Amino acid sequence: MISSEQFEKEIELIIANAIREDVGDGDHSSLACIPKNAKGKAKLLVKDKGIIAGIEFAKQVFAYIDKNLIIETLIEDGSKVNYGDIAFYVEGASQSILKAERLVLNAMQRMSAIATKTRIFIDLLDGTNTKILDTRKTTPGIRALEKWAVKIGGGENHRFALYDMIMLKDNHIDFAGGITKAINKTKQYLKDTNRNLKIIVEARNLKEIEEILQNEGIYRILIDNFNFEDTRKAVHLIGNKCLTESSGGINENTARQYANCGVDYISSGALTHSVYNMDLSLKAVN
Repeated sequence: MISSEQFEKEIELIIANAIREDVGDGDHSSLACIPKNAKGKAKLLVKDKGIIAGIEFAKQVFAYIDKNLIIETLIEDGSKVNYGDIAFYVEGASQSILKAERLVLNAMQRMSAIATKTRIFIDLLDGTNTKILDTRKTTPGIRALEKWAVKIGGGENHRFALYDMIMLKDNHIDFAGGITKAINKTKQYLKDTNRNLKIIVEARNLKEIEEILQNEGIYRILIDNFNFEDTRKAVHLIGNKCLTESSGGINENTARQYANCGVDYISSGALTHSVYNMDLSLKAVN
């Protein structure tokens, strides 16, 4: 996984690029009618219910725009919220608050939706030993925010990107000439490049699982698009040789049944690609 330093750098890049995109050479609406020295106060109003996420990110955005802005936090990331709740107040230069408003709302609405979706899966898996993972099916350019939201919701992050873990999927295996060839080539590559990356291998059927198990050094087997019966058989075959992960269209209706098959992890792209933004507003306080 990526380091905390790398992750923070990703967040900094997201903020800088988002402000560049949204503000350009100036927020002319505010510059036109709000005096430079005008002070104001606004509240982050929740108009929905779910899990709030992105408050700490909002603080970073406000600080990027204007270090003199003061934030009073009333609700922490990961908390359940309801319609009418106030998550925080922000006070300071009115122009600065308005400049940050859209980025804060866009990010928090998206992050809160993902955290809420993740918590639904967490509750569904309660009482099992199965953990929920995200995937790389994220919005280009804001992956760090979306994976942060999964963590806030109680889930775990899969690999961050292509560079922090080896994942041999069906196309890799087919292009490489088979499972064992793909694994052997990968091990040699890691040795030649002096990299210490965990190896996950996807299996499309029980026969492929048997072949994967003939190779040492596999961190996790991805049991992809298996039915419940074959998933149970796969978990029994693998035993304690490596970790197990179920994936492939798993949703709220099937997650518990896959967990009951005994897998260590369930990965779901739905955590990040199939959510509806939480309704939030930043309202001036008179």
